[in-house]
Amino acid sequence: MISEDSDANVDETRGESQVEIRLPVRHNPTLATVVERVNADEELYGLWKATNVNAVDRLGMTDHGPVHFQIVSNIALRILRLLVERGVVPSIVKDHGMRNEDAEVVVVLGALLHDLGMSIQRADHEQFSLFVALPKIDELLGGLYTPGPRVILRSEVLHAIISHRSGGRPMTVEAGVVRVADALDMAKGRSRIPFETGSVNIHSLSAAAIEKIDIAAGGEKPVHIDVSMNNSAGVFQLDELLKEKLHGSGLEDWVEVVAFIEGESEKRLLDEYRL
Repeated sequence: MISEDSDANVDETRGESQVEIRLPVRHNPTLATVVERVNADEELYGLWKATNVNAVDRLGMTDHGPVHFQIVSNIALRILRLLVERGVVPSIVKDHGMRNEDAEVVVVLGALLHDLGMSIQRADHEQFSLFVALPKIDELLGGLYTPGPRVILRSEVLHAIISHRSGGRPMTVEAGVVRVADALDMAKGRSRIPFETGSVNIHSLSAAAIEKIDIAAGGEKPVHIDVSMNNSAGVFQLDELLKEKLHGSGLEDWVEVVAFIEGESEKRLLDEYRL
């Protein structure tokens, strides 16, 4: 199960808790250093806050702030490691002769930076994310790689960012992982903002129906995802949103998704609906 818990420090600018990105870095010292730099980067945190103000406060969308990036980066790292354990070779290893550890850096940075363009605007935010993220990638990787490998990582991260858009076609395993991980941030409490503020439509109802996401090693396929719902309306999230992200990701042959309704009866999401 992907946990949403994280350490927090006080953000003095708004009196909020500052989310600390926590990842199981294992024996990847390069990734550990990148995460340390991310957590010390006030400018990056400011970009995440600006992104969330545009998404939630101004557009009434779901959360696109630090918690979103914490969850997506953990999901992406989990999926990548499950794939590697079953013999899937990351593209940066296959095409550039680099290491699995470098692929982990790519998916984590792709996950942490993919929505930065929303600090500017929602429309075409994936393209805006490219030029906002580019200097940040160089800062976070500075001194960890020589110029040649650093440029390769930067290009792979930027490809993961642009490929998460609707209709995007990832050309790498890493980009496909980021694309799918982004769509899996849908567990209870994560996609409920429009519903709880009175927006009643199939998007808000289906989001409120998702209770829990569990990601584990699969049987026939390397990655098995269980989606627990409280109401069958949640199928819309899977059929219209997750399926669209999974199809064309390049991971179709490696990921299986099973959805089920918890309990013996469905939860009532609203009493009546009037046009």
